[in-house]
Amino acid sequence: MGKKTAVVIPNYNGIEYIDACLRSLEFQTLKPDRVIVVDNGSDDGSREYVEKEYPWVSLIPLASNTGFCGGVNTGILASRDMDYVILLNNDTRVDPAFTKQLVKAMERYPNAFSAQAKMLRMDDPSKIDDAGDLYCALGWSFARGKGKDEKAFRKNSEIFSACAGAAIYRMSMLFKIGLFDENHFAYLEDCDLGWRAQLLGWRNLFVPSAKVMHVGSASSGSIYNLFKVRNTSRNSVYLIFKNMPPWQIALNLPLLLPGFLIKAVFFARRGFGKEYREGLVKGYRMSAESRKDGREPFYLKGSARTFLRIQIQLWINVVRRLAEFF
Repeated sequence: MGKKTAVVIPNYNGIEYIDACLRSLEFQTLKPDRVIVVDNGSDDGSREYVEKEYPWVSLIPLASNTGFCGGVNTGILASRDMDYVILLNNDTRVDPAFTKQLVKAMERYPNAFSAQAKMLRMDDPSKIDDAGDLYCALGWSFARGKGKDEKAFRKNSEIFSACAGAAIYRMSMLFKIGLFDENHFAYLEDCDLGWRAQLLGWRNLFVPSAKVMHVGSASSGSIYNLFKVRNTSRNSVYLIFKNMPPWQIALNLPLLLPGFLIKAVFFARRGFGKEYREGLVKGYRMSAESRKDGREPFYLKGSARTFLRIQIQLWINVVRRLAEFF
């Protein structure tokens, strides 16, 4: 394992969590070559704390909050001399073998673009927080196995995309595919990146031997809030227009329409109906503006083979998602 690896941690007002996160990295059986904390304009003292207590950490202070995408892109650019980059949320605590197992998986599978760790709930590590992200033809991205017994997820497997809260990426391919799209700001940016990798024929993996405990929603404050609902609804539309050609959108429309309707009803019942609808409109406008600006849709880089492979996943993942309700 002679490959060089950097760990990039985006931080925004993470004073409650950042100490445990960084402390757990001190006990890695395979120590990363570099650990970078990109501070997104925190005002809670977390930036100053890292600077004082962790001199071995490279701290990059940003003047304002550039979102998850802006933060991790800054860290990735500062790590471009590495072979791999691991992205890690600030509200996590990693197992001692975390880095070693992720690097091992990337070296074992040379066609892998990314590999995600097994994310466990911080308050109950026997339960899954995220065992790999899946995307389906209903227009939904979801965490596989959320809330289920972690013992049921013990095998390496292929996933649609890696959750960027605890995942490793092959740096050489990252710069060919493109970094995180900062138009997303936060949410679904990792699904977009994994989708782009698949369009070019690469794979995304789930590696259960790499374990991490995760609090979840530490930066946004709660599972459902105005910020999250607005961003996810907007980005869910933008994601489709970027990665699906018109014929594929038409093919999936009989499932996409009810999928968005179900989400609209779901959020309306929780008091976020207006924000969800506004997000959808903003997503359509953002997609239209990207076309007017002459930005080439990424789906143009896909082949018939990769489109077929992805489409089959979209249908299968509908069944997987619905099965989790029963």
